[in-house]
Amino acid sequence: MAILGTIIKNAYALRNIPLEKRRKFDGWRAQKKILRKFLKKAQNTAFGEHYRFQEILRSPDIVASFQERVPTHDYQSMFQQWWYRSLNGEAFVTWPGRVKYFALTSGTSEASSKHIPVTGDMIRAIRRTSIRQLVSTVKYDFPIEFYEKGILMIGGSTHLQFNGSYYEGDLSGISAGNLPFWFQHFYKPGKRISRERDWETKLQEIVKKSVNWDIGVIVGVPAWIQIIMERIIEHYNVETIHDIWPNLSVYVHSGVAFDPYIKSFERLFGKRVIFNESYLASEGYIAYQNRLDVRAMKMVMDNGLFYEFVPFNDENFDTEGNMKEGPQTCTLNEIEENKEYALLLTTCSGAWRYLIGDTIKFTSKAHNEIVITGRTKHFLSICGEHLSQDNMNRAIKMLQDEFNIEVREWTVSGIRYDSMFAHKWFIGTDSQIDPETARGKIDEYLKTLNDDYRVERIAAIKEIFVEVLPTSVFAKWMKIHGKEGGANKFPRVLKNKQLQEWEKFIQEFNK
Repeated sequence: MAILGTIIKNAYALRNIPLEKRRKFDGWRAQKKILRKFLKKAQNTAFGEHYRFQEILRSPDIVASFQERVPTHDYQSMFQQWWYRSLNGEAFVTWPGRVKYFALTSGTSEASSKHIPVTGDMIRAIRRTSIRQLVSTVKYDFPIEFYEKGILMIGGSTHLQFNGSYYEGDLSGISAGNLPFWFQHFYKPGKRISRERDWETKLQEIVKKSVNWDIGVIVGVPAWIQIIMERIIEHYNVETIHDIWPNLSVYVHSGVAFDPYIKSFERLFGKRVIFNESYLASEGYIAYQNRLDVRAMKMVMDNGLFYEFVPFNDENFDTEGNMKEGPQTCTLNEIEENKEYALLLTTCSGAWRYLIGDTIKFTSKAHNEIVITGRTKHFLSICGEHLSQDNMNRAIKMLQDEFNIEVREWTVSGIRYDSMFAHKWFIGTDSQIDPETARGKIDEYLKTLNDDYRVERIAAIKEIFVEVLPTSVFAKWMKIHGKEGGANKFPRVLKNKQLQEWEKFIQEFNK
């Protein structure tokens, strides 16, 4: 009998009971409580004194007073005014105490690394939400043995660089160094391999060790997880990944829309695998999929994060996706379903009204459920077409389904064309498809998905270009730019200098 599995499953079930049977959860009430807690805790920091948190706490409407007194921030304003002081070792800047960890991230649109503070309070908040997600697996009614299987978690290197007064590195490295002791038994690929910085070396080690692991759950960004599974299948000359890991039952994905990857993933499996989405950013653990039959994630309302939502429109953002000064903001009680918002976070790491760069939609206010629709800077609106990343994802998915092909990577740009404009697509696939056919179909799909695009195709967007490339080209580009493996994602929209560098790279490749 699987004694350990029995103990773990029963513990999860017991922990899940109060979540299911308690009175109806009031997300807005929880959010107001979180904000009050943050203001009290940070009132004696430099930030709290500057913006007079003590006076905000005495206000009859704390939320309104907070929004009136504290401005919105992007990374540059938050870092240049405040976080650089924490990086230099100063304590009590935007959060009590001295910041011990900084997560390095450049997302998919910035050239230089960002330093995001990660406090002890945030590490504990991420751990609590991670446990909640594990607890939710009791809903899947897996056999007892499932709870004894390994969990393969692929992120950046867990090696942290010490810089005199703080450690910096990938968030996965910070989190891995603070895993609960009981989780170490399940964690793969283990501490030694996870510390490896070189992606190719790490990949070889995972392939070599994989045959000795009994994996039940995989966690990671789709593009890199797919490469790992393909390498394992090829190395051991088997048909599917289930020939190596017969008990693999769940894949937890994050970071990018998963629909374009479903077809290629299913090809690698020998039996059904449950796809589960999570939303863990460097700034905090925001949401995870909590209902089996719903492709949306439940936002975490009572653990380390206070949310505001900026309508993603021309009034609040410029054509480059930069937030304008003094944008309109909504709180949880004011949002509307199926409307696109940019996400502002106030966190227990000392981020205050901070734009993280993601856009979301609420699919259910009753369940506080969202889907990620893209990035504020990963959209096209060079002439009013308002083409969102969600539109692009769906068009690529439709292309795959109609022609039974696999598109592993893709990106698009908006360019000047004669006196008008054009869109240029770069599609990464090892399947056979004629570029002209892809061009016509993508154009057709987007006209159906987006009314503004359909209008502008007549008035201003005079041409669509499509270039089909091997998927290896995208991987090589990521390697050259130091973004191979881990949580790195290829940018879905290329603009300005990044577009120039990419086109130069493609010209060299095509020689």
